[in-house]
Amino acid sequence: MANPLMKDEVVAAVAQAHRRDWAQVFSTTAHLTRDLDLAEECTQDAFAQALETWTETGVPDRPGAWLTTIARNRARDVLRRESVLRRKMPLLVADETTPGPEDGLVDDRLRLIFTCSHPALAREAQVALTLRLVCGLSTPEVARAFLVQPATMAARITRAKKKIAAARIPYRVPGPDQLEERVSAVLEVVHLIFTTGHTAPLGAQLVRQDLVDSAISLARMLHLLMPTNAEISALLALLLLNASRQDTRMSADGRLVLLSEQDRSRWNRQLIAEGRSLVTDALRRRPPTRYALEAAIAALHAEAPSWRDTDWAQIVALYDALFRLWPSPVVDLNRAVAIGLRDGPRAGLDALNPLLADPALATYGYLSAARADFLRQLGQWSQARTAYEEALTLTDNDVERAFLSERLTEVERNL
Repeated sequence: MANPLMKDEVVAAVAQAHRRDWAQVFSTTAHLTRDLDLAEECTQDAFAQALETWTETGVPDRPGAWLTTIARNRARDVLRRESVLRRKMPLLVADETTPGPEDGLVDDRLRLIFTCSHPALAREAQVALTLRLVCGLSTPEVARAFLVQPATMAARITRAKKKIAAARIPYRVPGPDQLEERVSAVLEVVHLIFTTGHTAPLGAQLVRQDLVDSAISLARMLHLLMPTNAEISALLALLLLNASRQDTRMSADGRLVLLSEQDRSRWNRQLIAEGRSLVTDALRRRPPTRYALEAAIAALHAEAPSWRDTDWAQIVALYDALFRLWPSPVVDLNRAVAIGLRDGPRAGLDALNPLLADPALATYGYLSAARADFLRQLGQWSQARTAYEEALTLTDNDVERAFLSERLTEVERNL
């Protein structure tokens, strides 16, 4: 044990443990309780107890193990106290007899993520529930990932948890005969975990490294389980290529650094090489998957020796193919930005304008930010100011807000 700490140090230590250890503590407790609500309650109690206990005892050498012990002990107490009542309640089926992947490659996080992505649940419920339970995201953070209101997301998560219990969905990784049909939902979960960590929807941090690391860890685990699955290979490639730029996305003083300004000599060449190998293999499979096309775009950025040398024509072509395969307002937005970078800011604005009427992008700050930047480049200062102000109202990440505020100040000097 370490020495006793001041209250603010304990708060920081508990917050770090929450980011790093929530998934393992919750999923291990769920394995015991077979009740997602009880597991969540006990896990939250464990973190609350840490705030009190660690002030006196210091932070344990293995915070995750400490928290897991507290959560499981709390769960056992509740289970003993309510044993008669719980025998009459629908619980998770802890079916360990069905053949599955090698035990050494499976942990409770993977069991939980497959449980949350069961086909009995709607796709959006699968992803939302996993983000909430496996990653410990708050309901507002999950809601922002889906571009919906927090109340809507809270109701969706509650319904999904009830359905898992009522439908007796088993808490396990499915056997080989079911893995293929279940993996797409799991990959969407892993991808959203990564994107939520890559640029945190809200808070003081640009990156939630715990989520980025968790997503890559889960993608690697899936790749080990199913090494011939092209979709898994492509997703892992996409995550690695995007993560390769992580250390250059912020300056030493905490400011956002755009891709065009990043020091490419500091990009992680090992991750780039691994990602390129994976995406090359994935693109050989026909037809290419959504993740293969996204990874190909990321590879073009990674391979470009400079911003000026980026192959924007090829990137636009890949976005065209991606939109045909996976129509999405966000893909359409990224394609429009790429057109502007290929053909100039006026062309970019023309491509963005039709998206203003899309309700799915009405609260998506990156649309306003993209318009603002093209308007700034064209010297249309008044319209740029309005667009930057709109982007600020739709952005909750402090690092991004600081960047947008700087750009807004720059524009206002020209009015």
